[in-house]
Amino acid sequence: MPILEVEHICKSFEHTEVLKDISFSLEKSQVLSIIGSSGSGKTTLLRCLNFLEIPDEGVIRVHGEKIFDGREENFLKESAIRKNRLHFGMVFQSFHLFPQYTALKNVMLAKELQAKKREDFKQNKKQILEEIRTEAEGLLEQMGLKERMENYPHQLSGGQCQRVAIARALALKPDILCFDEPTSALDPELTGEVLRVMKGLAEQKMTMVIVTHEMSFARDVSDQVLFMDAGYVLEHGSPEEVFGNPKEERTKQFLAGFFAG
Repeated sequence: MPILEVEHICKSFEHTEVLKDISFSLEKSQVLSIIGSSGSGKTTLLRCLNFLEIPDEGVIRVHGEKIFDGREENFLKESAIRKNRLHFGMVFQSFHLFPQYTALKNVMLAKELQAKKREDFKQNKKQILEEIRTEAEGLLEQMGLKERMENYPHQLSGGQCQRVAIARALALKPDILCFDEPTSALDPELTGEVLRVMKGLAEQKMTMVIVTHEMSFARDVSDQVLFMDAGYVLEHGSPEEVFGNPKEERTKQFLAGFFAG
């Protein structure tokens, strides 16, 4: 059974159709890269998976459980959206770290807020917070930031901030980790730092959906590649199929700009 199934997702803003009947599935431990020109709908699709935008139509399933159906009102309730959002971790282009908190606190914060809702929180507060701290420290160490845990965002490079953001997303143990062009705000040297971390996560069999303009990375790391154009999925297949033998002329034109040399 696929870990993620997306069926007939549509999304419009006012009178502009941004997503047009999008369907795909993803197996556990696979990496799906979504590529295409700016304005093709890639980020909107990712935001619909995370319920940062609500699709107008379609169905989303995780582990076979329906977590969204545009025809049923109970999936549109805020409580349901908050719960179902936890299936997905999100890493944005521009980090979105809290500047008043250290790297460690940024990673711990969401888990702490979640823990406060537990019935046993008051009784076991010290132990619970210590466990959260230990997990956060482990994640930051995994990101190569052992010596930077007590630094604030303004004391970190862009690549380090993005690695903190990845650790924060992992802290809630999502089923699927989503990246929205995570290197677009970074210079080439810092881009390499973040891509190495993402490649490491792929090797650890983390299920990921990645919107990216890093074509070589997508070709090397992905199990599936989805090419979007004007709100449609124009091509979908393995990296060998999409990069090595694209069927659509538009895909060939798009990729020629990256691999012309």
